[in-house]
Order: sequence, then C-alpha cells, then structure tokens
Amino acid sequence: MRLVVARCTVDYDGRLTAHLPEAVRLLMVKADGCVAIHADGGAYKPLNWMNSPNTLTVGDDPKAEDDRVIWTVRNPGGETLIITLHEVLSDETHEMGLDPGLQKDGVEAHLQELLAANPTAILDGLRLVRREYPTDIGPVDLLCRDAQSEAVAIEVKRRGEIDGVEQLTRYLEFLNRDPLLRPVRGMFVAQEIRPQARVLAEDRGIDCMVVDYDNLRGVESDELKLF
Repeated sequence: MRLVVARCTVDYDGRLTAHLPEAVRLLMVKADGCVAIHADGGAYKPLNWMNSPNTLTVGDDPKAEDDRVIWTVRNPGGETLIITLHEVLSDETHEMGLDPGLQKDGVEAHLQELLAANPTAILDGLRLVRREYPTDIGPVDLLCRDAQSEAVAIEVKRRGEIDGVEQLTRYLEFLNRDPLLRPVRGMFVAQEIRPQARVLAEDRGIDCMVVDYDNLRGVESDELKLF
C-alpha cells in the first residue's frame, strides 16, 4: 500500500462532477489499484475514491510554474479522478501481504450456515448457489437465485449496521459487472438491523430481513404463551 500525505485539489468527472479545494489529505493507493482520498476526520469513509479496475498515470502539470504533480485515475466506465498534488509532505509504501479476511463470531458464522441450509427462511423460492461467493474485494456470504432465477447477494450479520450495508453495496457493484449474473439484487439479513442501516439499505434498493436465530436452530422460545 502507498500512503501519500499531500496538499492537493481533487476533481471527479463521471456520474456527476465534484471538486475538493486545496487542503492537506491522505491519499491511499492499494495493491488492487483502488485509490482513496481521506481527510483527517469522518471515520472510515473517504472523501472520494476510485475502485479497481482502473489506470493511474502520474505526470507534471505543464501549465504550472511550480512542481505540482497530477495523478489521473480512469476506470473502464469513463469516470475520471484528477488529483493535483501541490505539496507532498510524506510518501511511503508498505508491503502488507495477504489479508486472511474477516473472522465472524460464532453466532454470525452459525447464522450463515443455517441460512445456507434453508434459504427459504429468507425468501420463498430462494435457492443457494454458493456460500462465500468470491469477488475481488472479498466473499459474499450467500449467493442465491430467487423463484424467477435472478441472482441475489446476501450479507449476513448478527447486528445490522451501516458498515454492513456499505460492504454489501461494494459487493453488488462488482457482481453486477458479470454478464452471467446481472442484474444482482442485494439482501441485508441480520438478527437486528439499526434504523440508520435500514434507511441506507432501502435508499440503495437493498432489501432488509430480520431473522430469529433460535427459530432457525429449532429452539423453542421460553416466553409464556396462552396456546
């Protein structure tokens, strides 16, 4: 991974246009080609980014009197990200090796197993294609087909948070590039889903489903019932 701290401006041209005025920011270039621009705040989400596959070219600005450098990032969809480095404060590269991936806790892993064995608990007519379906950015928990044979990507969480919705959004972006799968719709499945995560999911066209872990395991509830 390459980490550059620089005073820079950023211009994006694609589905819309956006401009970040001159400021000190962190630029991350990952081994898979992803380029992300971060401010010193705002948690994990970058101010702007370009996922792989893309091409990054570096050159001087012939119109500038100083030594500013221009990074131009383009993807196959025609989107362009131009980062103008006015002053480089730090430029380091680190070899990080292979990442083993997220290790789910026992309940979450078992929940995924139970739903893989019985996908109709999520949706009538749903059938499993594969657990841990691989993508370039990590495995999708469950890839299924619905009653109309359309692909459904399912992210399973014990507690549904906004970061889980973001994760599924990235998976859907990759899966929908595959002509043998698209259109792929998403489902966010958890024992509980936070209201903010539900709003974000629905805004992105992702269905939400709350499941009962004990019911899936066939465990009787200990709540008193009249009948």
